Amino acid sequence: MDAVLPLDQMTVEEKLRAMEAIWRSLSKLEDQVPVPDWHKQVLDERQRQIDAGEATFVSLEEMKERVRKRTG
Repeated sequence: MDAVLPLDQMTVEEKLRAMEAIWRSLSKLEDQVPVPDWHKQVLDERQRQIDAGEATFVSLEEMKERVRKRTG
C-alpha cells in the first residue's frame, strides 16, 4: 500500500500527529522493525559499560539541560 500525505500542505502540528501515529503503529511491531548493525553495536557497548560498572548516568533534568545548552 502506498500512502501519500500532502506534506507540503500540512501544518507542523498535522505532520507531528502523523509521525506520532506512525511511531505508535511501529511500536506494536517492534520485533519486525529492523535494527541497523551500527545501532546494535552502540547498544551492546553501552550494555558492556553498564555491566562493567563503567557507565555513568544523569537525571532527566540534567540531560534536558545538556541538550538545551548544545542546541542553543
